[in-house]
Amino acid sequence: MSLRIDVLTVFPGMLRGFFGESILRRAVAMGAAEIHAVDLRDFSHDARGTLDDKPYGGGAGMLMKPEPLFEAVESLRRPDTHVVAMSPQGVPFRQDAARRLAKESHLIFLCGHYEGMDERAVETLADEQLSIGDYVLTNGALPAAVVIDSVTRLLPGVLGGGEEATAKESFSEGLLEQAQYTRPPVWRGQCVPEVLLNGDHARMERWRRHQMLDRTVRHRPDLIQQ
Repeated sequence: MSLRIDVLTVFPGMLRGFFGESILRRAVAMGAAEIHAVDLRDFSHDARGTLDDKPYGGGAGMLMKPEPLFEAVESLRRPDTHVVAMSPQGVPFRQDAARRLAKESHLIFLCGHYEGMDERAVETLADEQLSIGDYVLTNGALPAAVVIDSVTRLLPGVLGGGEEATAKESFSEGLLEQAQYTRPPVWRGQCVPEVLLNGDHARMERWRRHQMLDRTVRHRPDLIQQ
């Protein structure tokens, strides 16, 4: 089953090149995903393609109007659709959310711009709100691209190597991944750990587990607390 993804944005051009490269390109080519950057201006019905207006109550900036957002979602929604609004007020995006979204069959991403979206659109249309961090970007297209990349690589067959390809990477067990090395065994006086060279797989596995715990405690102690 292919995952269909529709991204509703004022700037579809920001996404089309991104979707045509690397793992996302492979996912589309092999039929695991179908990804569309949808121009919200196609759902504005005046000569200027108006999508925004001044917020009630005053304040700086402009706010995205509800009409184009409602029309866009309603034109694309299916019985199996799950709508995600990218928003600073959303739940922090984590790997468990990526795994959950990868099991959906149709995702619509609402991408705000200007000062955000009319709250009626967010509350009515979105099944959930996600944030990729506590900082502000010019629009929601880039956060949506981050989520889509994380989700798409989890689709069956996209990375190759079966389930093992994503089973033991950072955050898969709530921990950071261990340090990794490749050839040559010595580079500028720095050696690959001996445990990785001796062929003792049980010892390697113990080393990897220790590395994961140690790196997580040192670099992301918040993950241990969770």
